[in-house]
Amino acid sequence: MLLLIVGLVIFFAIHLVPAQSEIRNGMVERFGEGPYKIAFSIVSAVGLALIVYGYGKLQAAPGKNPDLWFPPAWTRHVAFTLMLPAIILLVAAYIPSNIRTAARHPMLAAIKLWALAHLLANGDLASVILFGSFLAWAIYDRISLKHREAFGPLGKAKGSLVGDLAVIVVGLGVYAAILFRLHEWVIGVPLVSSPV
Repeated sequence: MLLLIVGLVIFFAIHLVPAQSEIRNGMVERFGEGPYKIAFSIVSAVGLALIVYGYGKLQAAPGKNPDLWFPPAWTRHVAFTLMLPAIILLVAAYIPSNIRTAARHPMLAAIKLWALAHLLANGDLASVILFGSFLAWAIYDRISLKHREAFGPLGKAKGSLVGDLAVIVVGLGVYAAILFRLHEWVIGVPLVSSPV
């Protein structure tokens, strides 16, 4: 549990820096934009690695990861449904489109849907801590964006119908890949049972 919590603290601490414009601008002024971004990326990667490793260890040790509740079967279907727009919004964060413009901050919307979907479908302590933390952070960050200028990876790029089509096609492809192969390959949990 300690590795998961340490990873979450590191990951969210570094992601709170951009929300504090004075701190971020001071660091950029002192060290430069490039070194700031490199340090941000390294610290984020360390935090993420600890989260993944710590969560994986807890999932492999049920005695150290008690169930807080037992999700009913229907929550799995709700999670599958929520993940489709989550993946499309995640893709929209990187492709100029009207979807991105309408969502304003599609990556944060994607994280909120992803976290909510996984909270509904998982009742163990590690999952509640992991996905609950990401949901709380995404809500906080979205609120903080009202007080600062931040446009995400694409800046102020304008969208188009072609961009919308690309977002949907790529999003559906990524969703299908996660559903049928990637989730099992990366996380170790199959989402769709293979036919006997």
